[in-house]
Amino acid sequence: MSSVLRIALQKSGRLSEDSYQLFKECGIRFDYGTGKLKSVSSNFPAEFLFLRDDDIPGYVEDGVADLGIVGENVAVEMGRPVQTIHKLGFSKCRLSIAVPRGTDWTGIQHLEGKNIATSYPNLLGNYLAEQGVRAEIHEISGSVEIAPSIGLAEAVCDIVSSGSTLLSNGLKEVETIFRSEAILIARPDLDSEKQALADKLLFRIKSVQAAKNNKYIVLNAPNHALDQITALLPGMKSPTVTPLATTGWSSVHSVLNENEFWENIEAIRAAGAEGILVIPIEKMIY
Repeated sequence: MSSVLRIALQKSGRLSEDSYQLFKECGIRFDYGTGKLKSVSSNFPAEFLFLRDDDIPGYVEDGVADLGIVGENVAVEMGRPVQTIHKLGFSKCRLSIAVPRGTDWTGIQHLEGKNIATSYPNLLGNYLAEQGVRAEIHEISGSVEIAPSIGLAEAVCDIVSSGSTLLSNGLKEVETIFRSEAILIARPDLDSEKQALADKLLFRIKSVQAAKNNKYIVLNAPNHALDQITALLPGMKSPTVTPLATTGWSSVHSVLNENEFWENIEAIRAAGAEGILVIPIEKMIY
């Protein structure tokens, strides 16, 4: 296979760091550092382009890059005809409306006839239209939070992670209009060789994600409680049960989803399980 996937990544910022960590966990090595514009993997047929995040959808649309990792908020705002092929589960944030802290917020209709500053005019405009609210949208890039204090707008609509930036600028979050995370996007017209490479990459990504969402559980269980305990540990197919040297006891090995972990562990302990070990999983192949 002579094809090489060209993958566009954000050149700096949290999304960039999380993307690099994902490829590292997928076993794909490439040089990554400040000032680099591109890099070739030493052990996977891929070339990485380091770009501004809002340029990535355009590069993928134009065929300069085959794949890209970008915030879902950016992809939707730009509206480029690219395919979202997988949600990656990191760099989660929300696009929210915020107003000065002393504002008596009564709901989205409060914005009727008001001025709103944002870097996301399309997402905001669509949301306001859905809510039947007419407002003046002022598109600005960067430092959106300053708009109310300088008299440009009565509200802002911006990306929020922790909310600390809003608080430090005297604002309060009042309405979430869009939830975002990192997504993997692709050209809609990949040839068969590049599609095969993209499928291989996606297989690795899904294996890494599955591992993060699950824990490997090892415990000792009294034989009389095995049916009750194994019912709480479905595993990938079923738990592995092996006898211990101590009569009447067995060792149980299984996999448990992170979301069910604490509730099930309490039930397993109550059923008589002892010596419970919880081990991170590096990769999980179905």
